[in-house]
Amino acid sequence: MQSRKFFSDELKRLRQDILTMAIKAEENLGKALAALRIYSETSNTAGNRAGGTGNTEPASAVRAGDDEIDALQYKIEDDAAILIATQQPVARDLREMVTIFKITGNIERIGDYAVHLAKAAKRLSKKGGTPFRAREHLEKMAHTGQVMIHAAISAYMAQDSQAARDAAAMDNIIDSEHKILTENILRQMKKTPGLAKNARSAKAAYQILNTSNQLERLGDHITNICEAVIYMAEGRHEELNE
Repeated sequence: MQSRKFFSDELKRLRQDILTMAIKAEENLGKALAALRIYSETSNTAGNRAGGTGNTEPASAVRAGDDEIDALQYKIEDDAAILIATQQPVARDLREMVTIFKITGNIERIGDYAVHLAKAAKRLSKKGGTPFRAREHLEKMAHTGQVMIHAAISAYMAQDSQAARDAAAMDNIIDSEHKILTENILRQMKKTPGLAKNARSAKAAYQILNTSNQLERLGDHITNICEAVIYMAEGRHEELNE
């Protein structure tokens, strides 16, 4: 009985650490989104056209936050491994321990994509204005990612498989924005051949498409978390990525 109480207490602590890790990833996405907005606004100022430096603070804050996420991943996974070895959980408890590794791995990748978004925002600002209308699409994708990870981790904390399915369904929004943005840029470049021949425009298009693709992958990683929650709660694998 005492051993069971110890396991239960340690599992509760692991859940709280995962919640902390997820909150940091959500906050980092918010900082990256703020960086995108700041750099988009400053890219049109006279100073930014001349120097292209903009405000570097948001990107630095995102990198610092990612270090904290990485440290939490190591701590959680080390603690989970020790708990498995010493307490030998079975049935549903073992499924949750396996799920913990899946969740932390995906949150870590989400943190990486937040860093990529902040760096991309900075690079785009240095290019100044571009003929491609991308900001609103990228912002909507990043914001949806924030909402998704919050919902996915809430589903884990509540042990609610249906809530996990509902969270994963929001990935359709990210996929739709990614598709629209990609098609718009390709259509514009086809309609105006000079854009493809202009080195600055071509690099901007590549950067935008690459950033959009990374945000699309971010949504997939959050969907992976939702699938892990369903596995933990129901003991079966369910494919949510269409």
